[in-house]
Amino acid sequence: MAPMGIRLSPLGVAVFCLLGIGVIYHLYAGVISSRIAAFTQKKTVSLRDLLALSVEAAVQGGQEVKRVREDNKLEEKTKGKTKEGASEKLTQGDLNSHRKMYYLIKNTYPYLQVNSEEHDETNNEQGVWNREIPAEILRRVEGSREVPADSITVWIDPLDATQEYTENLLKYVTTMVCVAVNGKPVIGVIHKPFTGITAWALVGEASNMKPHATYNMNSPKVIVSRSHAGKVKGFVEEAFGNSTIILPAGGAGYKVLALLDPIDEETEKADMYIHVTFIKKWDICAGNAMLSALGGHMTTLKGEQIDYSGDFGNKGGLLASIKLDHQALVAKLPAWDSADKH
Repeated sequence: MAPMGIRLSPLGVAVFCLLGIGVIYHLYAGVISSRIAAFTQKKTVSLRDLLALSVEAAVQGGQEVKRVREDNKLEEKTKGKTKEGASEKLTQGDLNSHRKMYYLIKNTYPYLQVNSEEHDETNNEQGVWNREIPAEILRRVEGSREVPADSITVWIDPLDATQEYTENLLKYVTTMVCVAVNGKPVIGVIHKPFTGITAWALVGEASNMKPHATYNMNSPKVIVSRSHAGKVKGFVEEAFGNSTIILPAGGAGYKVLALLDPIDEETEKADMYIHVTFIKKWDICAGNAMLSALGGHMTTLKGEQIDYSGDFGNKGGLLASIKLDHQALVAKLPAWDSADKH
């Protein structure tokens, strides 16, 4: 007699499958739940580590900027026109610096949002931060404050003042890194490749810079963009009088350093910094953090705080000051409409 086979009804098949799923669930529930917990757990990053990494990135980028200029291999191109109609330069120094800075940060913290002025299609640089923290930062920054990684936006400017770089006006050139937390700038690094000076600040902790001894609000020295100094001159003189001294200069990083000490002898000293046209956030975020750490201010011309978690551009103009009554300065400014200023 042939052996009898076991035949299950459709209902029996369903019950058998459910029993199997139950056994699997009990066997692997612990593993699954631990994996889910690990996946959903928020990553945090040390601000002191990020400060040290930002300094290293700015210095490494600066080395590329300097090398390309000294080798005279700029390979100058144009990215198009700025909103003011000027030609926007791009050099090999910009690109090499971008690769060093961007990938050093992304390879170390791949889950961070990093916004750079430049983009390119080359292969990933392999550099990873060695996690060495400079002695000065260890000495001045106590502890290691952790913040959620998803609250961080990093802004890098691989070569600020590219126009001046092509003209060999090298005192204006900087590389910059800024870290914003929930849109507020908390870490600022401004490096001058051709003098080797690196200014840094961590809001609420320390900075290796300090304000000038005095600032003049009556007949101030106002530093402005050399590319449209004439446009801003009337605006500034209407606010502060005809005795105001206008200092045209290149690079937003340089202009912020002009408000601070100690810096090299070739950097002019200014009482405030004003910008009246559209400007990108990677140009100003590091300077904003630097001033904030020292009790200063950088706002729109209407006195509004600038958010560094949104889009790339600031359309509200710029007023930067330190050790002055910032709101009193804002009140002195003439009426200003961003729609009329590109």
